[in-house]
Order: sequence, then structure tokens, then C-alpha cells
Amino acid sequence: MRLRNLILITVIAPLFLVLLIFSLVAIKSLEDNVRTRLEREVQVITNVIGTTLSHALSRNATEPLEESLYSAFSFHRIYGAYVFDANGREIYGLGLGQALFSPETIREVAEHGEMRAAYREHDGWHYYSALKPLISNTGEVQGVLQVNRLNTGIENYTGFLSQLALLAFVVGAAGIVLGIWWGFRRHIERPLERLLAVMQRVEAGDREQRAEAEGPQEYERLAVALNGMLDAMAEKDADIETRRRKEIELEKRLRKSKKLAELGVLAAGVAHEIGAPLTVINGQAQRLSRRETLTDADRTRLGRIRGEVERIVEIVRQLMELGRRHNVEKEPLQLAELLETTRELVEEDFEQSDIRLELDLPATTPPLLANGQQLIQVLTNLLRNAAQAKGVERVRIRAQDKEGWLTLWIEDDGPGIADQDKQKVFDPFFTTKPVGQGSGLGLSMVHRIINDHGGTVGVYDSELGGAGFEIGLPLNDSEEGGTAT
Repeated sequence: MRLRNLILITVIAPLFLVLLIFSLVAIKSLEDNVRTRLEREVQVITNVIGTTLSHALSRNATEPLEESLYSAFSFHRIYGAYVFDANGREIYGLGLGQALFSPETIREVAEHGEMRAAYREHDGWHYYSALKPLISNTGEVQGVLQVNRLNTGIENYTGFLSQLALLAFVVGAAGIVLGIWWGFRRHIERPLERLLAVMQRVEAGDREQRAEAEGPQEYERLAVALNGMLDAMAEKDADIETRRRKEIELEKRLRKSKKLAELGVLAAGVAHEIGAPLTVINGQAQRLSRRETLTDADRTRLGRIRGEVERIVEIVRQLMELGRRHNVEKEPLQLAELLETTRELVEEDFEQSDIRLELDLPATTPPLLANGQQLIQVLTNLLRNAAQAKGVERVRIRAQDKEGWLTLWIEDDGPGIADQDKQKVFDPFFTTKPVGQGSGLGLSMVHRIINDHGGTVGVYDSELGGAGFEIGLPLNDSEEGGTAT
């Protein structure tokens, strides 16, 4: 059952019923009081006049009889007074209502010697009439006095007033019920429906819905509480989503670390197995290059052999470096000094390719606790990769420190990185460069160094139109490793 109907049935209806009963009892009491007063007045008048008339009948005098009857009309609303003998025949009378009682009724009053009164109707008029026996000094009934009072004024309207009061009660009750219904609809049902609609939309998945804090104070508080609950749920959802992402990132990092560790074990075995043959090859090539009988072309070929052997050795060394986590020796460093050193290292490469390097740094940044040599290696690798990309004319480095983290963005205006390659750029041996121009270990080394510093590194599409790398580093020491995104 709806709350509105429940209130009407359990509260309003019983209240109206009590008021109706009280009103009917009050009207009935009023009517009874009016009738009692009317009857008492008629009886008093009848007794007063009856005494005078008894003396007049005893003396058989007509004038006192007429004067007594006339005196009855001085009372309020007395419209008739008659004197009958003991047989019911009229002796003298004035006014209206002579035929209200039959002669038989008059004789019965004379015989019993008791006063009788009743409500009568005659010719459309309503009377309250009393019959009083007229008794002489000797106790003999000489006649009967009839006094008629016209039932006008409030006595006639008590029934009408009862009906009018009942009608007014019904109309008033209907108005009150309608007012309660309208007020309930406007101030209770509609705010509840709005809150219910918000909860239904939230249940359907729209977690951004919020209730309007308006209406009665109780509903404002309820709306504020609902919004607070939804905000808390949103915070919990955001926290759960953050935790989920961190778990996914941790899982990715663990898989990558495991893969790099396995690669390191493999690289260590390869280095052990091919180290000696490579040393022999390099030594023999060096000895052969010293012979005077060789031509310049032969010496060039031997130099190329030695260079490729050294390249193989370097690749194996890098693989071994990737396969294990390093204990990084950190010290407080200024970001501006690191970038200035990096600029000097890549200045020649940028000048050859006519590339402009832009720095967008805060006025001041807190000291960064890191290994300067390794961070310079990271920045150098990223800037040289940008310089080697086709069509790059502009490279920008931005920085921001917030909530204990330093974030670097390194962007270029080149062709960028294809979407299908973004998830693989940090994998060992992955490269988009032609064969012989890159080992595919540079970005893997970048990831390993940032990971050792407890930071994060990711790739995205730059606002300049090319590739962008985002590096996050904790300003203070951290034991947590980062991940590539």
C-alpha cells in the first residue's frame, strides 16, 4: 500500500470519524437542550396561568378568565391559550391551535388530573402544547387549560442545522483530504520519486547521477546523504580501478622482469660459450691486419670483422645488463644540470640533422635522488632515437614536479610510432630501424634504468605530431619498480 493511502486510512480517516461523532453528539446535545428549555418554559407558563384560571373558574367570572388568557400572550412565542371543561368542551380561547387535542384526550387529562404535553402539527404549523387540569380549592377538576407555543426559531432549525453541519463537515473533510493529498503529492511523493529516479539510474549504471538537494529539510538531508553515499561509492570504484590498474601494471612488470631475467641467463650462457671464440677471432683478425703483404682492401675487411665482433660483444654485454636488477647508487641531482649535460652529448647529432631542441622547465624543481650517469644515458638514447627518425625538425622536453614525483615528457614532430608497435617498443631486439642500424636494445635499456629507479616510462602520441615518451621518477628514494605503458 502506498504511503499516502496508508496515512489517509490510519491517521486522517480515524481523526475525521472522531470529529464526526463529536459533532453529531454536540448537535444532538444542542437540540435536546433547546427542546428541554422549550418544554420547561411552556410548563412554567402553563402552571402560572393555571393557578389564576382555577380561581376564575371557581368564581365563574368571565373577565378574570379573559385577562388570564390574554396575559399568556405576553410570554415569548405563545400563540394559543384555551380553557375546556371536564368534558372537553371549549369554554374560552384565544389564538391558534385550538384543535391540537381531541376532546377524548382532554377528558383523559381531566380524569387523571395530570399534566400532559406533546409536539403537534396543525395547518403546517409546529407547536409544543401542554394540557393542565384546573383544580379548585376543594381538589375538584374544574376544567383543562391548553397552552400552545409555536415551534419557530432555532427549535425548527435544529434538524436543518444538523444536516447543514454534516454537509459542511463532509465538504470540509473533502477539502482537507484534497489538501493533504496535494501537499503529500508535492512535498513528499515528488521528492521521493526524484530520489527513486536517481537511484534507478545509478542502478542502471549511470554512476554520475546525483540528487538535487531541494524541498523540505528532511529530503534535503536525505539527498545530501544519498549524494555522499554515491560519492563514496565513486571513490571506492576509482580506488578499485586504480588498484586493478596497478595490479595489471605489476603483472606486466613481473612478466617483463621475468622475461629479461630469462634473457639475462641465456645471454650469460651465450657470452660464456661465444666469448672465447670471439676473442680468438678478434685476435687473429688483429694479427692478420699487421701483415705487410695485405692490401688496403684486405685490411678494411679485417677491420670490419673486428668491428662486428666488438658489436657482438657489446650486444651480449647489454643483454647481460638487462637480465638483472641493479643496485643503483643515487645522489641528489639538479634536473637542469642533467639536461645541460645531455644537450652537450647530442648537440652534434642535432646540428647534423638541423633539429631544434626546446626545453620547457619549471623555474625551480626539487633535487632528484637518482644516478646521474644512468639518467643521462636514458635521455641520450631517447634524444638520439628522435634525431634518427625521418622528418624530425623539433624536439621538446617538458618537466613538472607534483606530489613527490618528477614527470618528463620528451616529444618530437616526426612520423611517430604505429599503434601496433607501441606495446613492443621496450621489448629487446625490437626496432623499426633498417638492419644493421640498431640492435633494438636501446629502449629496453631505458626501461631497465627507469625500472631500477622505481619510476615509470610510457609511449604516447605527441601534440607535436610525432612520438612522445613520458618518464615518471620519484623525487625521493623508492623501492618500487616502474613499468612501461
